[in-house]
Amino acid sequence: MGRAALLPFNTAGYLYRTGQENRHFTLPVLNGAFGDQLAERQDRRAIQMSFRRHSTDVPVAALRLEPAATGPRKVVVFLHGLMGDEVIWQAGSPDGLRYGPRLQQDTGAICLYVRYNSGLHISQNGQLLSNLLTELLSTYPDAVGPLTLVGHSMGGLVIRSAGYYASLETQQGSVASASKPEQAVPAHWLTHLQDVFLLGVPNDGSFLEQNSHFTSVVLRKINLRPTRFISGLIDKRSNGIKDLRHAILVDEDWQDPHADDLFPPRTLVPPLPGVSYHVLVGSLLKTANSALHDYFGDGLVGAGSALGRVFGDPGLPPEQLISTRVFPKLHHGTLLSNPEVYQYLRDHI
Repeated sequence: MGRAALLPFNTAGYLYRTGQENRHFTLPVLNGAFGDQLAERQDRRAIQMSFRRHSTDVPVAALRLEPAATGPRKVVVFLHGLMGDEVIWQAGSPDGLRYGPRLQQDTGAICLYVRYNSGLHISQNGQLLSNLLTELLSTYPDAVGPLTLVGHSMGGLVIRSAGYYASLETQQGSVASASKPEQAVPAHWLTHLQDVFLLGVPNDGSFLEQNSHFTSVVLRKINLRPTRFISGLIDKRSNGIKDLRHAILVDEDWQDPHADDLFPPRTLVPPLPGVSYHVLVGSLLKTANSALHDYFGDGLVGAGSALGRVFGDPGLPPEQLISTRVFPKLHHGTLLSNPEVYQYLRDHI
């Protein structure tokens, strides 16, 4: 009887200890699902964008980056996807170390990891990332050389959004310097950016979120109390998840009055000039020549969306470097722990 009476307390204690031990997993999941709401009410569980070391947020000034004997070093910055964190780049593969530590060992590059609140709008995280990279370059101008950004899933969209806002800043700076020639335009992180790797990124949107949105709209149109209730629950998902529907990268698109239409307006965000893009796509199938491959892709991101219309645009300038590679029999998660994907990264970094 005593054990039975203590069972609820012991169970609660076990759940609490388990939650604390796996906080690196549960907290990003919570932020991915409701992170915008946590941030709005300034909840302490809302993740703040930061570089990470040893499971801790690290201010840029505390990174203490040093140049090599020969000069600035190559820097690789990794961004996780929805409900992820930096651990996905570091450990958990059958071989032990994942891409980040292995690349640092094999290439000598400085590998940095960013954690962010994936429940915020993608464009908000894009602007935060641009500010973080600007701070990195201004703090370590002699240590940071060629810059490479690697993004998985939503992380790739955040990278593209950061590039969009950074290019606006450089354009505005150029106009200001032209009007006042004595003012020099400061060096920007875009001038260091050399390569962008997009792993399983829904560049044209996620079919899963498109289905969720359509389901919510239909249930709301039925307009019965149970359907309105279910639709309301679906609509509680975070802004970050909603942005995945059509890969919304710009503030003006989600602020538009027609943002919830089935076919909302979407700002074109082209590749940055002078930057090499590597679009890496997973496929559950053995062959890439089927409609199933285009729609389902790696199981979470359709291959057609991952390849992205903007990267296959015949109107791109001939000097724009776009490389695409499809990896058969890989799902969304195994893109992060596959020897062939790692070999591609190592060969091009």
